Amino acid sequence: MANKKFDFSGYATKNDVPCTDGRVIRKDAFLENNGTIVPLVWQHIHDNPTNILGHALLENREDGVYCYCSFNDTEAGKNTKMAVQHGDLTSLSIYANKLKQQGASVLHGAIREVSLVMAGANPEAFIDNISIQHGDSVEPIADEVIIYSGDFLDPTEIEHSDSILDEEEIEHSETKTVPEVTVPEAEKTVQDVFDTLNDEQKNVVYAMIADALEETPTPETTPKTEPAKTEPIKTNDGKKVVVHSEGGKIMKNNVFDKATENKDEKVTLSHSEVNAIFTDAKKSGSLKESFLAHAVTYGVENIDFLFPDARVVNGVPEVIKRDDVWVEAVLAASNHTPFSRIKSTAVDLTADEARAKGYIKGGLKKDEVIKLLKRTTSPQTIYKKQKLDRDDIVDIVDLDVVVWLKAEMRTMLNEEIARAVLVGDGRSEADADKINTDNIRPIYLDDVLYAPHVLVSGEPDEMVDDILKAKIQYKGSGNPMFYTNQASLIEMLLVRDTTGRKIYSSVAELCLSLGVSGVVEVPVMEGVSRMGTETTPLQHDLVGIIVNLKDYTIGADKGGAINMFDDFDIDYNQQKYLIETRCSGALTKPYSAIVVEKLHTV
Repeated sequence: MANKKFDFSGYATKNDVPCTDGRVIRKDAFLENNGTIVPLVWQHIHDNPTNILGHALLENREDGVYCYCSFNDTEAGKNTKMAVQHGDLTSLSIYANKLKQQGASVLHGAIREVSLVMAGANPEAFIDNISIQHGDSVEPIADEVIIYSGDFLDPTEIEHSDSILDEEEIEHSETKTVPEVTVPEAEKTVQDVFDTLNDEQKNVVYAMIADALEETPTPETTPKTEPAKTEPIKTNDGKKVVVHSEGGKIMKNNVFDKATENKDEKVTLSHSEVNAIFTDAKKSGSLKESFLAHAVTYGVENIDFLFPDARVVNGVPEVIKRDDVWVEAVLAASNHTPFSRIKSTAVDLTADEARAKGYIKGGLKKDEVIKLLKRTTSPQTIYKKQKLDRDDIVDIVDLDVVVWLKAEMRTMLNEEIARAVLVGDGRSEADADKINTDNIRPIYLDDVLYAPHVLVSGEPDEMVDDILKAKIQYKGSGNPMFYTNQASLIEMLLVRDTTGRKIYSSVAELCLSLGVSGVVEVPVMEGVSRMGTETTPLQHDLVGIIVNLKDYTIGADKGGAINMFDDFDIDYNQQKYLIETRCSGALTKPYSAIVVEKLHTV
């Protein structure tokens, strides 16, 4: 083998070197790999073909497994070859499966790949494994292992390199001693082990054998093998059990595990089989479907382990919705009454007829004319209805779907009421689901006696001044808030002076210039518009509403408060949910709101 062309060589693993956990790789443990070629990879990374650097020819020796490695012509192969020649990489390791061990000794396995690793040189081998079973009898190890030899690569074997180890280093390497280890005694027979048990332990063994025999396959389903023998064994308490044997050897099935047959046989996919799967995946567009289609052909069971069910990351579905901070601001600021029929009265003393008059001697004194204004607002039911198939409720285990659904229903009901208060629900008059504007009166569409409309300039630098001037008409309570959309707010915040400096460095500074106590962004105001009057027939876009919602009253009778109902439809196996309220809403104070608009521009 040494005469074949290769780029470097070294020990893939060494025999009789104790691992850190006490296990020892024994001579000829990987005898079946002698003369075989396996992939040479980087750091045992299998998820990318670019990590395949070349191949390794394995040679089983008295003291371990030696390998002759050749790099491929890929960029990764060329770069790694230079690193090896330069002495930057000096360590090898192997990946093996189908391992068996006796006590601490690993007796058999199959090397699947050799890997270049970053680990520093270590004169003692160690095994980095997962869940290896302990025991004194020869049995399969539960999982694959990665074995790091830690030995230096042999730089004198590297082609195209003039570097050699100096004499002192070679002498140190040759005189390296192998730690003394204890070789286990010859394998004990079943009878030898059985004789070490006391009477109580033997009775337990008898009971387990009897229990195992109850699970023995029937003759119709048992494959034909050598003639089976039965041997009665008498227990210490006088009972007899029958032990089956095949070919004169007692069957070594583990009675604690009913499905240990061929437990050490691991199904693997060859390189060509994997290539076939990926080729079909390119055609079908689904790697999962390709794997599932080839699973039966290649004898791979439980292929779904590769594609486990998806799980919700945050425990609840990610909801795509509008920012609803404004909803709570609107509902909390509004005035609430325990009755649903709202009556508002007002007297207009601004007319000339209501003015006091001067008297001329001998003249007739005229009566004062007072115009009494009043309106009544009655309630309307607003609801949201949902239903779920009971099968879905049972099957959804990632979250409590009922609790989540009820919270979503309450959120959407609140948003609909808040929208109706400010601008209306936006549905046409012919829509059967429309919230009647005579029951919950939108401020945006209310009578000019309660919410006069003001047209401001479309230029952002003039808009702020126009809004402040419009406050002259405001007759509401206290200092109002300004409810606006994000686009209008950003336009005003970006206003700059003649030097290019922003005039308003914060929303708080803008509020001072507008003469309001605060600004609330309302996403549902985006794109709201109406056609103007005869004097200004152009389209008017809503900029915002100046109002103190203390002057807006939402009324609901005791029975009309928000309630949640649920019912089960036995005919359709569905759980149905309903949330509803019956309420009214209206401004109760004249000139308590200002609707700010601008002419539509393209």
